[in-house]
Amino acid sequence: MAEFFTKAKYSTISQDTDQSPTPVPQEAPLPPPQHPGALSELVPRRDIPEGLWEKCKQCDETIFTREREQNWNICPKCGYHYPLPAPRRIQLLTDEGSFKEIDPDMTAIDTLKFEGVASYTEKLASNQKKTGMKDAVICGEATLNGIPYALGVMDFRFLGASMGAVVGEKITRLFEYATAKKLPLIIVTASGGARMYEGMISLMQMAKTSGAAERHKEAGLPYLVIMTHPTTAGVTASFASLGDLIIAEPEALIGFAGPRVIRDTTQAQLPEGFQTAEFLLKKGLIDRIVDRKKMREEVGLLLEYFVSRCKVIKNGKKAVKAE
Repeated sequence: MAEFFTKAKYSTISQDTDQSPTPVPQEAPLPPPQHPGALSELVPRRDIPEGLWEKCKQCDETIFTREREQNWNICPKCGYHYPLPAPRRIQLLTDEGSFKEIDPDMTAIDTLKFEGVASYTEKLASNQKKTGMKDAVICGEATLNGIPYALGVMDFRFLGASMGAVVGEKITRLFEYATAKKLPLIIVTASGGARMYEGMISLMQMAKTSGAAERHKEAGLPYLVIMTHPTTAGVTASFASLGDLIIAEPEALIGFAGPRVIRDTTQAQLPEGFQTAEFLLKKGLIDRIVDRKKMREEVGLLLEYFVSRCKVIKNGKKAVKAE
Protein backbone atom coordinates (compact mmCIF):
# COMPACT_ATOMS: atom_id res chain seq x y z
CA MET A 1 0.00 0.00 0.00
CA ALA A 2 3.05 2.29 0.19
CA GLU A 3 2.66 3.36 -3.41
CA PHE A 4 -0.51 5.15 -2.57
CA PHE A 5 1.30 7.40 -0.08
CA THR A 6 4.39 8.31 -2.05
CA LYS A 7 5.29 11.97 -2.27
CA ALA A 8 3.96 13.81 -5.28
CA LYS A 9 6.21 16.07 -7.35
CA TYR A 10 4.74 19.28 -5.96
CA SER A 11 3.59 18.01 -2.61
CA THR A 12 4.12 20.06 0.53
CA ILE A 13 4.18 17.04 2.75
CA SER A 14 7.42 16.69 4.65
CA GLN A 15 9.76 14.03 3.52
CA ASP A 16 10.31 13.06 7.12
CA THR A 17 8.10 10.04 7.33
CA ASP A 18 8.65 9.81 11.07
CA GLN A 19 7.00 13.21 11.73
CA SER A 20 3.32 12.87 12.53
CA PRO A 21 0.93 15.65 11.43
CA THR A 22 0.00 18.30 13.99
CA PRO A 23 -3.59 17.68 15.14
CA VAL A 24 -6.05 20.40 14.14
CA PRO A 25 -8.10 21.69 17.12
CA GLN A 26 -11.76 20.87 16.67
CA GLU A 27 -14.40 23.56 17.33
CA ALA A 28 -17.41 22.68 19.45
CA PRO A 29 -20.34 21.69 17.25
CA LEU A 30 -22.94 24.42 16.69
CA PRO A 31 -26.28 23.86 18.40
CA PRO A 32 -29.12 23.02 16.07
CA PRO A 33 -31.26 25.99 14.96
CA GLN A 34 -34.04 26.70 17.41
CA HIS A 35 -37.60 27.87 16.94
CA PRO A 36 -38.01 31.52 18.08
CA GLY A 37 -40.34 30.36 20.83
CA ALA A 38 -37.63 28.16 22.26
CA LEU A 39 -35.72 31.24 23.44
CA SER A 40 -38.14 31.58 26.34
CA GLU A 41 -36.87 28.22 27.61
CA LEU A 42 -33.34 29.58 27.84
CA VAL A 43 -34.16 33.00 29.33
CA PRO A 44 -36.23 32.90 32.55
CA ARG A 45 -39.41 34.97 32.28
CA ARG A 46 -41.13 36.73 35.15
CA ASP A 47 -44.81 35.96 35.55
CA ILE A 48 -47.01 38.94 34.63
CA PRO A 49 -50.11 39.16 36.84
CA GLU A 50 -53.37 38.81 34.95
CA GLY A 51 -55.26 42.07 34.46
CA LEU A 52 -52.17 44.28 34.75
CA TRP A 53 -52.66 45.65 31.23
CA GLU A 54 -55.73 46.05 29.07
CA LYS A 55 -56.77 47.40 25.68
CA CYS A 56 -58.92 50.54 25.65
CA LYS A 57 -62.40 49.88 24.29
CA GLN A 58 -62.32 53.06 22.23
CA CYS A 59 -58.77 53.79 21.04
CA ASP A 60 -57.42 50.19 21.18
CA GLU A 61 -54.28 51.43 22.92
CA THR A 62 -52.70 49.22 25.57
CA ILE A 63 -53.07 50.92 28.94
CA PHE A 64 -52.00 50.19 32.51
CA THR A 65 -55.13 49.09 34.38
CA ARG A 66 -54.10 50.72 37.64
CA GLU A 67 -53.37 54.00 35.87
CA ARG A 68 -56.88 53.96 34.40
CA GLU A 69 -58.43 53.23 37.79
CA GLN A 70 -56.45 56.00 39.51
CA ASN A 71 -57.60 58.36 36.74
CA TRP A 72 -61.26 57.98 37.83
CA ASN A 73 -61.74 55.18 35.26
CA ILE A 74 -60.80 57.43 32.34
CA CYS A 75 -58.49 56.16 29.59
CA PRO A 76 -55.19 58.12 29.92
CA LYS A 77 -54.70 57.92 26.14
CA CYS A 78 -58.02 59.04 24.63
CA GLY A 79 -60.16 60.18 27.58
CA TYR A 80 -62.82 57.47 27.20
CA HIS A 81 -65.05 57.39 30.30
CA TYR A 82 -65.46 53.87 31.68
CA PRO A 83 -68.33 53.25 34.14
CA LEU A 84 -67.41 54.32 37.67
CA PRO A 85 -68.54 52.17 40.63
CA ALA A 86 -70.93 53.88 43.05
CA PRO A 87 -68.50 54.01 46.03
CA ARG A 88 -65.88 55.81 43.93
CA ARG A 89 -68.52 58.16 42.51
CA ILE A 90 -69.52 59.08 46.05
CA GLN A 91 -65.86 59.69 46.86
CA LEU A 92 -65.62 62.00 43.84
CA LEU A 93 -68.67 64.10 44.72
CA THR A 94 -68.49 64.43 48.52
CA ASP A 95 -66.27 65.75 51.27
CA GLU A 96 -64.22 63.01 52.88
CA GLY A 97 -66.19 61.07 55.51
CA SER A 98 -69.35 63.17 55.08
CA PHE A 99 -71.58 60.64 53.30
CA LYS A 100 -74.22 58.97 55.49
CA GLU A 101 -76.27 56.29 53.74
CA ILE A 102 -80.02 56.04 54.25
CA ASP A 103 -82.05 52.83 53.83
CA PRO A 104 -78.87 50.72 53.47
CA ASP A 105 -80.51 47.35 54.21
CA MET A 106 -83.40 47.45 51.74
CA THR A 107 -83.29 44.35 49.51
CA ALA A 108 -85.45 42.94 46.72
CA ILE A 109 -87.59 39.81 46.94
CA ASP A 110 -88.64 37.45 44.18
CA THR A 111 -92.36 38.22 44.22
CA LEU A 112 -93.06 36.60 40.84
CA LYS A 113 -90.85 33.54 41.48
CA PHE A 114 -89.05 34.29 38.22
CA GLU A 115 -87.23 31.33 36.66
CA GLY A 116 -84.81 31.20 33.75
CA VAL A 117 -81.21 30.18 33.24
CA ALA A 118 -80.91 31.25 36.88
CA SER A 119 -83.64 32.33 39.26
CA TYR A 120 -84.06 35.96 40.27
CA THR A 121 -83.05 35.04 43.82
CA GLU A 122 -79.80 33.53 42.55
CA LYS A 123 -79.07 36.57 40.40
CA LEU A 124 -79.64 38.90 43.33
CA ALA A 125 -77.28 36.88 45.51
CA SER A 126 -74.53 36.74 42.87
CA ASN A 127 -74.72 40.48 42.16
CA GLN A 128 -74.69 41.34 45.86
CA LYS A 129 -71.56 39.25 46.24
CA LYS A 130 -69.93 40.77 43.15
CA THR A 131 -70.59 44.42 44.03
CA GLY A 132 -70.92 44.43 47.81
CA MET A 133 -74.20 46.34 47.38
CA LYS A 134 -77.75 45.39 48.38
CA ASP A 135 -79.20 46.73 45.12
CA ALA A 136 -78.39 49.01 42.19
CA VAL A 137 -78.51 52.40 43.96
CA ILE A 138 -76.90 53.97 47.03
CA CYS A 139 -78.69 56.93 48.63
CA GLY A 140 -77.72 59.24 51.44
CA GLU A 141 -76.81 62.71 52.65
CA ALA A 142 -73.40 64.32 52.30
CA THR A 143 -71.60 67.63 51.97
CA LEU A 144 -69.51 69.08 49.17
CA ASN A 145 -67.36 72.08 50.03
CA GLY A 146 -69.30 72.17 53.29
CA ILE A 147 -72.72 72.43 51.57
CA PRO A 148 -75.18 69.70 52.66
CA TYR A 149 -77.20 67.90 49.99
CA ALA A 150 -78.89 64.58 49.25
CA LEU A 151 -77.17 62.19 46.85
CA GLY A 152 -78.24 59.07 44.97
CA VAL A 153 -75.80 57.06 42.82
CA MET A 154 -76.79 54.19 40.53
CA ASP A 155 -74.29 51.42 39.78
CA PHE A 156 -74.49 49.61 36.42
CA ARG A 157 -72.57 46.61 37.78
CA PHE A 158 -75.66 45.47 39.70
CA LEU A 159 -77.98 43.85 37.13
CA GLY A 160 -77.39 46.72 34.72
CA ALA A 161 -78.73 49.16 37.35
CA SER A 162 -82.22 48.09 36.29
CA MET A 163 -85.03 49.77 38.22
CA GLY A 164 -87.12 47.42 40.32
CA ALA A 165 -89.13 47.92 43.49
CA VAL A 166 -86.08 48.59 45.68
CA VAL A 167 -84.45 51.10 43.31
CA GLY A 168 -87.77 52.91 42.84
CA GLU A 169 -88.50 52.95 46.56
CA LYS A 170 -85.03 54.19 47.52
CA ILE A 171 -85.13 56.96 44.91
CA THR A 172 -88.62 57.99 46.08
CA ARG A 173 -87.56 58.03 49.73
CA LEU A 174 -84.50 60.08 48.79
CA PHE A 175 -86.71 62.70 47.15
CA GLU A 176 -88.96 62.77 50.23
CA TYR A 177 -85.94 62.97 52.56
CA ALA A 178 -84.48 65.91 50.61
CA THR A 179 -87.85 67.66 50.49
CA ALA A 180 -88.46 67.24 54.23
CA LYS A 181 -84.97 68.52 55.11
CA LYS A 182 -85.07 71.25 52.41
CA LEU A 183 -81.92 69.94 50.76
CA PRO A 184 -80.80 70.16 47.15
CA LEU A 185 -80.80 66.74 45.49
CA ILE A 186 -78.34 65.18 43.03
CA ILE A 187 -78.89 61.81 41.36
CA VAL A 188 -76.23 60.13 39.21
CA THR A 189 -78.05 57.89 36.73
CA ALA A 190 -76.95 54.77 34.85
CA SER A 191 -79.47 52.12 33.90
CA GLY A 192 -80.55 49.57 31.33
CA GLY A 193 -84.21 50.18 32.16
CA ALA A 194 -86.93 48.34 34.06
CA ARG A 195 -86.06 45.10 35.87
CA MET A 196 -87.89 42.41 33.90
CA TYR A 197 -87.72 39.95 36.80
CA GLU A 198 -90.33 42.06 38.61
CA GLY A 199 -92.74 42.59 35.71
CA MET A 200 -95.38 45.28 36.19
CA ILE A 201 -93.99 46.14 39.64
CA SER A 202 -90.87 47.56 38.02
CA LEU A 203 -92.87 49.71 35.59
CA MET A 204 -94.84 51.24 38.47
CA GLN A 205 -91.61 52.81 39.77
CA MET A 206 -91.60 55.29 36.88
CA ALA A 207 -94.79 56.97 38.10
CA LYS A 208 -93.79 56.77 41.76
CA THR A 209 -90.38 58.41 41.31
CA SER A 210 -91.81 61.06 38.96
CA GLY A 211 -94.45 62.01 41.55
CA ALA A 212 -91.80 62.40 44.24
CA ALA A 213 -89.74 64.58 41.89
CA GLU A 214 -92.75 66.83 41.27
CA ARG A 215 -93.34 67.31 45.01
CA HIS A 216 -89.68 68.25 45.44
CA LYS A 217 -90.09 70.79 42.66
CA GLU A 218 -93.25 72.25 44.26
CA ALA A 219 -91.21 72.85 47.40
CA GLY A 220 -88.94 75.10 45.34
CA LEU A 221 -85.89 72.90 45.90
CA PRO A 222 -83.20 72.25 43.28
CA TYR A 223 -82.77 68.87 41.63
CA LEU A 224 -79.65 68.12 39.57
CA VAL A 225 -79.21 65.04 37.35
CA ILE A 226 -75.86 63.66 36.19
CA MET A 227 -76.41 61.21 33.31
CA THR A 228 -73.65 58.65 32.78
CA HIS A 229 -73.15 55.87 30.25
CA PRO A 230 -75.62 54.29 29.73
CA THR A 231 -78.86 55.94 30.89
CA THR A 232 -81.78 54.37 29.04
CA ALA A 233 -85.40 53.19 29.02
CA GLY A 234 -87.59 53.65 32.11
CA VAL A 235 -85.04 55.66 34.08
CA THR A 236 -84.62 58.11 31.19
CA ALA A 237 -88.40 58.29 30.81
CA SER A 238 -88.95 59.15 34.47
CA PHE A 239 -86.86 60.90 37.13
CA ALA A 240 -83.66 61.18 35.03
CA SER A 241 -85.27 63.66 32.63
CA LEU A 242 -86.96 65.79 35.30
CA GLY A 243 -83.96 67.64 36.69
CA ASP A 244 -83.81 71.42 36.91
CA LEU A 245 -80.37 71.02 35.40
CA ILE A 246 -79.18 67.95 33.49
CA ILE A 247 -75.46 67.26 33.13
CA ALA A 248 -73.95 64.38 31.17
CA GLU A 249 -70.53 62.82 30.87
CA PRO A 250 -68.84 62.85 27.43
CA GLU A 251 -70.15 60.33 24.87
CA ALA A 252 -72.66 58.84 27.29
CA LEU A 253 -75.42 56.77 25.68
CA ILE A 254 -78.77 58.35 26.61
CA GLY A 255 -82.15 57.29 25.23
CA PHE A 256 -85.25 55.18 25.63
CA ALA A 257 -85.22 52.30 23.12
CA GLY A 258 -82.01 51.18 21.47
CA PRO A 259 -80.93 52.51 18.06
CA ARG A 260 -81.55 49.17 16.34
CA VAL A 261 -85.14 48.99 17.62
CA ILE A 262 -85.85 52.56 16.53
CA ARG A 263 -84.29 52.00 13.12
CA ASP A 264 -86.26 48.81 12.52
CA THR A 265 -89.51 50.39 13.72
CA THR A 266 -89.27 53.67 11.81
CA GLN A 267 -87.44 52.27 8.78
CA ALA A 268 -85.38 55.46 8.78
CA GLN A 269 -81.67 56.16 8.75
CA LEU A 270 -80.65 57.55 12.16
CA PRO A 271 -78.39 60.63 12.25
CA GLU A 272 -74.73 60.29 13.18
CA GLY A 273 -74.11 60.31 16.92
CA PHE A 274 -77.76 59.50 17.66
CA GLN A 275 -78.48 59.08 21.41
CA THR A 276 -75.08 60.37 22.53
CA ALA A 277 -74.72 63.17 25.07
CA GLU A 278 -73.27 65.45 22.39
CA PHE A 279 -76.27 64.87 20.08
CA LEU A 280 -78.76 65.52 22.88
CA LEU A 281 -76.92 68.67 23.94
CA LYS A 282 -77.61 70.10 20.48
CA LYS A 283 -81.28 69.04 20.75
CA GLY A 284 -81.73 70.67 24.17
CA LEU A 285 -82.24 67.67 26.47
CA ILE A 286 -78.80 68.04 28.03
CA ASP A 287 -77.76 71.37 29.54
CA ARG A 288 -74.06 70.73 29.82
CA ILE A 289 -71.42 68.06 29.19
CA VAL A 290 -68.76 67.87 31.90
CA ASP A 291 -65.61 65.78 31.97
CA ARG A 292 -65.44 63.52 35.01
CA LYS A 293 -62.20 65.12 36.21
CA LYS A 294 -63.98 68.48 36.39
CA MET A 295 -67.26 67.12 37.77
CA ARG A 296 -66.49 67.78 41.44
CA GLU A 297 -65.62 71.41 40.78
CA GLU A 298 -68.65 71.90 38.55
CA VAL A 299 -71.10 70.35 41.01
CA GLY A 300 -69.61 72.36 43.87
CA LEU A 301 -70.18 75.61 41.97
CA LEU A 302 -73.75 74.62 41.09
CA LEU A 303 -74.56 73.75 44.69
CA GLU A 304 -73.17 77.06 45.85
CA TYR A 305 -75.25 78.88 43.25
CA PHE A 306 -78.49 77.02 43.99
CA VAL A 307 -78.22 77.08 47.77
CA SER A 308 -77.27 80.73 48.04
CA ARG A 309 -80.67 81.74 46.62
CA CYS A 310 -82.70 78.60 47.33
CA LYS A 311 -86.48 79.08 47.13
CA VAL A 312 -88.65 77.38 49.71
CA ILE A 313 -92.36 77.42 50.33
CA LYS A 314 -93.50 78.59 53.74
CA ASN A 315 -97.17 78.76 54.62
CA GLY A 316 -98.10 78.51 50.96
CA LYS A 317 -95.97 81.49 49.97
CA LYS A 318 -92.65 81.50 48.19
CA ALA A 319 -89.81 83.02 50.13
CA VAL A 320 -86.12 83.40 49.43
CA LYS A 321 -83.84 81.58 51.81
CA ALA A 322 -80.48 83.29 52.05
CA GLU A 323 -77.58 81.08 53.11
